[in-house]
Parts: sequence; structure tokens; C-alpha cells
Amino acid sequence: MTELITRLKAIKTWGDLKSRVLSAILLIVLVVVLTVIGGFPFRILCAVIGVIIFDEWSRIIGSSRRAGPIHPFAKRCLYLTLLLFVFGLNGIALAILGAGIAFIAFVDRYEWRAMWTLGGLVYASLASLPLGLLRSDDLTGLVAIGFVAVIVWATDIFAYFTGRSVGGPKLMRSISPNKTVSGALGGLAAGVFFAAIYLAIFAPEVSFALLALASGLSFLGQCGDLFESWIKRRFGVKDAGRIIPGHGGVMDRMDALIVASAAAFLVGALNGDFFEPAVGLFDQ
Repeated sequence: MTELITRLKAIKTWGDLKSRVLSAILLIVLVVVLTVIGGFPFRILCAVIGVIIFDEWSRIIGSSRRAGPIHPFAKRCLYLTLLLFVFGLNGIALAILGAGIAFIAFVDRYEWRAMWTLGGLVYASLASLPLGLLRSDDLTGLVAIGFVAVIVWATDIFAYFTGRSVGGPKLMRSISPNKTVSGALGGLAAGVFFAAIYLAIFAPEVSFALLALASGLSFLGQCGDLFESWIKRRFGVKDAGRIIPGHGGVMDRMDALIVASAAAFLVGALNGDFFEPAVGLFDQ
């Protein structure tokens, strides 16, 4: 115990904890309020997230300078998709998005810079559309969003504290030198534990299938975190942006949630209705 306390005191990076906590609280309050309200306000939030993330991705890879006319095309495709989505025209929005992705993928498939721009279009869409479709406008959608958010936030928080406190072997030093195996395991355990508590309160039952899903979403969320770290390291960028004090950009804060929510949407859509995935998510 004494050794653990000594190690905690020796960690210099705890200095950024205050700004991280304050900004996280403000962000959580805003997101929770809009999520509970649902409907049009939440879809606007999803659209704003998609726009910001596309902008951050584009600045990381230098898309506006290097991709030529394909960059404004991808941006307009995303904007039109999100506009239609905000007004509830989900089918048309997805058709526009699919057409835009297909155009870039086939017309410019040999253009390296176009492929990175296409990646930004897909990534920004995954950051906004699955969340909005999963939330829907009913109580089941709210419970589904809460389920994913609890897993991601518990994983992120406990991975940070476990990794800083326990230390040990690095997870993937070449991609994210600060992440440890102990942090990943601590985050995974916390994600499943808090998911079980959440399900016991809000879901009809706590089934093995849902706990297995929680572990999968926790794991995929951490993969999403590593993916974003790889993108930034690939292009020599430390933070995606500076919009969130202590956390960087929206992309820095949403990386795990993007992948986890997309996976939850996919599971719900395959197990139920494409436009009501929350019902299928809990029908395990």
C-alpha cells in the first residue's frame, strides 16, 4: 500500500487532472441533458458532432490542401446527409451518404489522398448517425444510449486511473506509449461491472448475452481509442483539436464512443429493426 501511494505521488501527469475533470463534467451534463430530451435537439447534437469530427479529421490529414475537389465534395455530402437526418429523413440521408461513399471509393479508388478523405466521411458519419438512430425517440432508445455511454465512460475512466496507478507493461507502445495492459484490463472490468449495475436498474434483466455484449463494446471502445491514436501518430499530430480543455478535440473525446455506438447499432439492427435498433439491442 505504501509503495502504491509513493508511485501515485511520483506521477507528474496528475497535474492535468483538474482541467480534465471540469471539462468532462461540463461535457457530460450537456450530453446527458440533450440525450434525455432526445428528438430534434439530440439529432442536432449528433449533426454538430459529425461536422466537428470531419473538420478535425480533415485538419489532421491535411485533406483541404491535398485532396483537391474531393474534399469539398465529401464535406457537402456529409452536410446534406446530416441535414436530412436532423429532420428525420433517415432513409434518404443514408442513400445520399451511400452514394457519396460509393462515388469516392470507385471514381477515386487509386487516389491515396481521396481514400483518407473518404475515411473522414465514414468516420464522421459513424460518429453521428448510429448515435441518433440508436437513441430514436422512445424510452428504449434512451436506455440503449445510456448503456453504451456507461460502458465507454467507465472503461475510459478506470483504464486511466488503473494504468496510472498500477503501471506495468505497455499495451501498444508504438501507437500510444502511455496505455498499459493493466489499464486496458481495469477498464474492461469496470465497463462490464458498471454495465451490470446499469442493466439491473434500467433493463428487464441482466443476461449473460448482454454482459458479453458489454465486454465486447468495452473492448471495441478501447480499439477505437487506439485507432484514433494511430491516425494522429501517422500524421504527426498530438491532439485532434483544442475545443475541450484537458481532452483535446471532440475526436479525442469521442473515439471510443464512436466505435462502441456503431457496434451497438449494428447488433441492434441485425437483431431487430434497422431504424429501431435499440429494441433489438436488448432482445438478447
